[in-house]
Amino acid sequence: MTINLKDLPVDVGVVYEGERIRSGDMFIELGGPKVDYKAELVRARKKEEIEDEKVIVIGRDIQELEEGSRVPFGVLVEIYGKKIEKDLEPVIERRIHDFINYIHGMMHLNQRYDIWCRISKEAKNSNLTFEDVGKAIIYLFKAEFSFIEKIQVTLMTDEKEIKKFYDDAVAVYNERDSRIRGMKDDEVEEFYSCTLCQSFAPNHICVISPQRSSLCGALSWLDCRAAYKIDPEGSNFPIPKGDVIDGEKGEFSGVNEAIKESSHGDLERIYMYSMFDFPHTSCGCFETIAFYMPEVDGVGIVDRNFKGEAINGLRFSTMAGQTGGGEQTVGFLGVGVNWMTSPKFLSADGGWERIVWIPSHIKERVKEFIPAEIHDKIPTEKDVKNLDELKGFLEEKKHPIVERWVEEEVVEAAEEGLVPEVAAGEEMPIVSAPTMALPGTGGIKIILKNAKIYADKVIIKKVEK
Repeated sequence: MTINLKDLPVDVGVVYEGERIRSGDMFIELGGPKVDYKAELVRARKKEEIEDEKVIVIGRDIQELEEGSRVPFGVLVEIYGKKIEKDLEPVIERRIHDFINYIHGMMHLNQRYDIWCRISKEAKNSNLTFEDVGKAIIYLFKAEFSFIEKIQVTLMTDEKEIKKFYDDAVAVYNERDSRIRGMKDDEVEEFYSCTLCQSFAPNHICVISPQRSSLCGALSWLDCRAAYKIDPEGSNFPIPKGDVIDGEKGEFSGVNEAIKESSHGDLERIYMYSMFDFPHTSCGCFETIAFYMPEVDGVGIVDRNFKGEAINGLRFSTMAGQTGGGEQTVGFLGVGVNWMTSPKFLSADGGWERIVWIPSHIKERVKEFIPAEIHDKIPTEKDVKNLDELKGFLEEKKHPIVERWVEEEVVEAAEEGLVPEVAAGEEMPIVSAPTMALPGTGGIKIILKNAKIYADKVIIKKVEK
């Protein structure tokens, strides 16, 4: 290898992996939620198709960009090796996240078509260029994966080129995702972990099964199995399922043991198929957030590219603070888009029959996996603008969630010894706001009834006297 990291204008090393670049320290932003086109991709090539250790820059370089600008960004890593198979592409691709974060003065978040990078003013003033970034990526990949014999890196900021690259990358992502469909969780004896995000969420571990992809959407069970074969000491390792504690909710003894160990004893159990009681933890690289709305007893979905406020009045960034960090937060769950195509998608909570709002572009993307009988009953931002309109839409379209409102009223009436009077020919009155139970500590349970909640964050603590 001809590249020497000491020749680069900034330091490169794992010590910088958790570096955060705040807006005040930022020179430029690459990709991110305010930029339409961004993507990263690894492709296996034939030996003669690439030039070893070559860096190609398409578009303006770091030193040519204006301070504070947000620009499209594309990263293409092309590799060759006798042992490299196509199935390894997504595994190797996920390491772009790590390696860019090793560069002092660069921050990388998310994956695939959601990448979000920042370069600091300090790095710019050190005369960092994209060629330097490419050289660092090349060095780190070769050092980590000895089977990579040749590697070429292309970095793009030209919007026209990135648009074409983005379309090609999405086609590749979709082809990869289709490979896992048809496999079932009960057909395997072990799931797999991913610990790549622990530098940002120390207590988090992603548990990946055939029917539940990673939160970031970048890794499937097949990808993790391939990763473990080439790197048994890496971030993807098998988790024996153990005994089935609750098949409906997806609770397994082996998974609970892994969760307890990875969270340093802070967490003891998770449900793989539910966002209530003991939901899977979330890191920060999740593609979407599933959020519970007690006003309608339903679940909304919002992705990080959605502009403005979701139907509950909160932005993705606000809910991300409540969802991520490796915390187990009832009613908020990081979700990979690919999981929405699985029969196990929130299956313990009602699956698609519990979804009452979703951005139109996400609905279009997964439309073939939404049951036909409910597709038109799930509104988007084009159909409703607030919770009152949402309730009216759900009632008008006879969304299955409305039946849950009636059931809730009957249960509450029975508990209070009341029987609602209904005249002949009239329908059972509908509860305007269902209940939501939040688990507390020390045996405390908090129940919200007829509540409209508008808060950026809720913190409940038990004070010892």
